[in-house]
Amino acid sequence: MFSPDRSHRSRKLLAASALGLALALVTGATPAGAVPAVADPTAGTAPTISAAPGTLAPGVTYREFTRPTAGVEVPLHLVEVDLRNPLVTVDLITAGAVAARAPISAQADSRRAIAAVNGDFFNISNTQPGVEVTGSAVGPAISGGDELKAAVPNGQRFGPGLPPGTATSDVLGVGVDRVGRLARVGLKGTVSAGRQRFPVTGFNQYALPVGGVGVFDSDWGGVSRKRSTCGTDTDRAAPCSTDTYELSLRHGRVVQTGTEPGTGAIARDTVVLVGREQGAQALRGFEVGDRVRVDYDLVPDTRIPFRFAVGGFPILRDGEPLAGLDGRTAAIRTAAGISADGRRLYLLAIDGAGPGLTILDLALTLRELGAASGVNLDGGGSTTLVTRNVAEPAVEVRNHPSGGAERPVPNGIGVFSRLGSR
Repeated sequence: MFSPDRSHRSRKLLAASALGLALALVTGATPAGAVPAVADPTAGTAPTISAAPGTLAPGVTYREFTRPTAGVEVPLHLVEVDLRNPLVTVDLITAGAVAARAPISAQADSRRAIAAVNGDFFNISNTQPGVEVTGSAVGPAISGGDELKAAVPNGQRFGPGLPPGTATSDVLGVGVDRVGRLARVGLKGTVSAGRQRFPVTGFNQYALPVGGVGVFDSDWGGVSRKRSTCGTDTDRAAPCSTDTYELSLRHGRVVQTGTEPGTGAIARDTVVLVGREQGAQALRGFEVGDRVRVDYDLVPDTRIPFRFAVGGFPILRDGEPLAGLDGRTAAIRTAAGISADGRRLYLLAIDGAGPGLTILDLALTLRELGAASGVNLDGGGSTTLVTRNVAEPAVEVRNHPSGGAERPVPNGIGVFSRLGSR
């Protein structure tokens, strides 16, 4: 039965261990040691370091460097995180709702992050006339152990073409064991009433599978739910479905019905079901006052629950670039990588003042920095990396956004220090 505190959804976040360690505050010291070289896959040359590493907080460093490729120097920005440090945490930051956008600097400052990069690709435009752009991310999203959304169908995604064998449900994240990993996160759910049972095929996502039923809750925000019934599983630009239906449930009972997806904020004690085609037909069988149970959960293909996860398509796995990566088209890009033991996180942004890198070069760069696995995140005008020292009140944008200013985005990866969160 649905309950106001959403206890029907699995809670997988484990209690954090008590800190038994006290570390001195470091404010900008430069650690000794060589900076890892980044090999150019064509010329075989190492990068030129344009700024020495600087410590933002214990376990978190930032540096700039340049990478020679195709005869030019490409400027990059890197935040490296030691996930073993008990003073450091990493989490998904958001604009306050799934269907909302804000600059990464604003998202980072609102959570008191000491560093952040932009996250997943998102619904940035529509071809369907009169349909509101949601700004919602493509893939799954988990923040602080709270499940925010599931993935749209592959054919509904925005961004470069997926490498073979990957999907919109692929994520990079950090588990409750403080280990980073790549995984695939699916949606499992059921709508049931008496002897009637049918699957939940969407959760707070801007596009539902054809014939499916999606759940929307208070995390979605106030944006119209119409976009969820537009396009098809293989064609993002296809017209909106003309066969739709919506139910609002409060405390396990139907309180409202409608033939069109609605708009406006959803109360915390309410869920909304949106159906299209066969899903709409199933929802039409209910009336106001009927009891309906909805169960839904994000399920990773790993035994360790995620504390945070962000959608992004894999480009590096087990130390090798994925087959089929584009090695021709250079662009401004964002990436995140994880070391082989899952204990180091690499957040990488290409500066908009340079020519950019191909996706293949991006994968190779992550590998040479120390990552064994990694994902490509949203790029172009979305690429933004911000940092602050723990003693500073606000973050600073370190790269030059290619559009000349920060683009509002739905989410990002935030880095936090116990020393800098006060």
